[in-house]
Amino acid sequence: MLLGIDTSGAVSTAVARGELTGPAPEILQVRSDERSRHHDEVLLDLIEGTLRAAGVERGDLTGVVVGRGPGPFTGLRVGLVSARSIAAVLGVPLHGLSSLDALAHQALAALGPAQERSVTVGVALDARRREVYHARYRRESSGEITRTAEPAVHTPAEVAGELIACDVLVGSGTGIYPELLPATMDLVHVDAGHLILAAAALRGRGEDLSSTEPMYLREPDAARPTARKSALGR
Repeated sequence: MLLGIDTSGAVSTAVARGELTGPAPEILQVRSDERSRHHDEVLLDLIEGTLRAAGVERGDLTGVVVGRGPGPFTGLRVGLVSARSIAAVLGVPLHGLSSLDALAHQALAALGPAQERSVTVGVALDARRREVYHARYRRESSGEITRTAEPAVHTPAEVAGELIACDVLVGSGTGIYPELLPATMDLVHVDAGHLILAAAALRGRGEDLSSTEPMYLREPDAARPTARKSALGR
């Protein structure tokens, strides 16, 4: 049994039967909470609710899959720390992947099976500061999915041309900047079930998912001061 956790935007958790190797895992339950800035308040309850709905005990878990972002600093930290703690307590493997990979997988799944031609996907997530986190993907007619542009952060205007040239464009950034980044389907946040399925697809072609370092892509809003300053202005 696998537990999936993503906090790159909304909070999403999923439970799946199976492993990342072999046949694709079977998604049993997915739960999400789209309230922003409340990840620490909802995540643990959401995990317990998802496990309960799937009829699974924590001790049944054999692995944890977590989204590395990019996303808000606090939200990502909550998800990654929780995933690491659960995996450590249970003594099970922990796997990490980009949340953008999961959203691309989700969009391609919504399109249905691979067709005779390749399909390109652009993903744009709200990065605040009037920027978006983005990446691009291609699914070949064979069904193989590759990342054609690595995750990065830019203003919508800087990447609009590249992203709208894709056959599919999804993500929370499309709803905030619809004039520059018009969505092709209503797909905003990562579904933790697709996080697990994307991890299985990546693992199946030999990619290393051992890193669970957060994918921040830029410095935090609240930077640590480089020199001491007197509170009295002296």
